[in-house]
Amino acid sequence: MIKIAFIILTWNSEKYINNCIKSILDLNFSKIYISIVDNGSTDSTLEILENLRSDKKNVYLNLIKLKNNLGTTISRNLAIKEVKDKVDYICILDSDTIINQNAIEHMIILLNKSKKNGIVGPMMKSLDGTIQPSGRNIPTLTVKVLKVLPFSFIKKIGEDLEKIDIKYDNNILKVGYLMSACWLIKVEVIEKIGLLDEKIFYAPEDVEFCLRAWINGYNVLYDKNIEIIHEWQRISRKKLISKHNWEHIKGLIYLFFKYKYMFSTKKFEKIILENR
Repeated sequence: MIKIAFIILTWNSEKYINNCIKSILDLNFSKIYISIVDNGSTDSTLEILENLRSDKKNVYLNLIKLKNNLGTTISRNLAIKEVKDKVDYICILDSDTIINQNAIEHMIILLNKSKKNGIVGPMMKSLDGTIQPSGRNIPTLTVKVLKVLPFSFIKKIGEDLEKIDIKYDNNILKVGYLMSACWLIKVEVIEKIGLLDEKIFYAPEDVEFCLRAWINGYNVLYDKNIEIIHEWQRISRKKLISKHNWEHIKGLIYLFFKYKYMFSTKKFEKIILENR
């Protein structure tokens, strides 16, 4: 009997949320909880969500409406706290994803392959088939600077530094962190290491949580055998100067100070290599 919860944030997500929720409603599991937190949408997102409420007996949909955008950590934590005592697995999803039965089933199998497997993410592709680098090395200040410079060849150097190839098993890789557009997590991981760090508003909350998982003895795994669709909005790249980018910079500074690193991740690489 598989009990699983899907945590989704919305914020003016009218273009994507219908496909996302419908893909969850197509799943076949014993208990499915869908906990959606809306961060003050002003478009038709809320109306769409109300029309998507399911009459399936195994599906429970709850919508938390916030007046303002509280960011990713506070909002997701509200939903996690609501469902974590009801399920065995929590799937963090972006509102612009489309999932499938095969991906979720295989991620559950991988999580249960070892007690040390704590977080799993699938390969993500855009609608045009472009593969997204969703499993990455732990970022350094050098990588972040290279990726924002206005030269394509320099950006590629930064992107290459993020690529990881530590094999776990076949096409399953140990990664420093996973983009939080799609995570499957054992509830016991959250109970042991805690919720998302609310001192980070937008990013890099995914890096911080994955680092905590590694430090506490859990594997963070990227499974290239399975895939989902991610209609990647990349909000932070639409404007060079924006609230999202400013919050990202503040989040990075906080991350570097919290974990006492900036240019070298060797201490974390050792943990990743040794943990099995």
